Amino acid sequence: MERRLAAILAADVVGYSRLMEQDEAGTFTRVQMRRKELFEPKIAQHKGRIFKLMGDGLLAEFGSVVDAVECAMDLQRGMVECNAGVPDGQRIDCRIGVNLGEVIVEDGDCYGDGVNIAARLETLAEPGGLCVAEIVVKQVEHKTDLRFQSMGKHAVKNIAEPISVYRALPGAGAAKPPARSLRAGWRRRRFAIAAIAALLLIAVSGVTTWYFYPGKQAPSGPPVVAILPFENLTGDPAQSDFSDGLTNFVTTVLSTYP
Repeated sequence: MERRLAAILAADVVGYSRLMEQDEAGTFTRVQMRRKELFEPKIAQHKGRIFKLMGDGLLAEFGSVVDAVECAMDLQRGMVECNAGVPDGQRIDCRIGVNLGEVIVEDGDCYGDGVNIAARLETLAEPGGLCVAEIVVKQVEHKTDLRFQSMGKHAVKNIAEPISVYRALPGAGAAKPPARSLRAGWRRRRFAIAAIAALLLIAVSGVTTWYFYPGKQAPSGPPVVAILPFENLTGDPAQSDFSDGLTNFVTTVLSTYP
């Protein structure tokens, strides 16, 4: 049994089953072309090695975590270029996760938590996005032109301890990917709907107070709005980041008003 430290890149096609249902032959051909013309050359260029292929994704090993992260961003930029002018129903978008950890190598394949965590990080990424573990951020934050935004800790399948997840973003000198619609993911849709509902509730409360108490003396000093933290009532600890994020979002939006 051989063990070694490796950076693992996990990539997956977004909505692969839906795309296959709509156009099986066309989707299969487009995915194969992206793999042959983009993923395989880019991974080789960054000194990586693909050790497992799935129908809609792959796993690759890198000796350098910097190479793995830069490769992931190059892949996502390449996907944006490939999707230029392609109708929404035919777009091929990917999620990517990168982790650094010890792996077991046998017959050219890699196993262990180092691989499993990379695969879980990939599922947390947005379409066209990259999620990395905290250990990756510590290794590359001063060596690449990227910014990293904390997504909090997430409890993931088959991993005992919650993992600290970060979203990789283009740096000041990097090209920004095109803005995506709310259809990019159900979590973003739910977050946006909840945030809008919270802001509407605050607005309605203010109008109602003004309507029913028009003659009431206004308090001295600037008006104050207090945002109480939203509570996670789902029973799932992994959803706590959602309720915390919603609180921060509403507070940030309101802070832009004088």
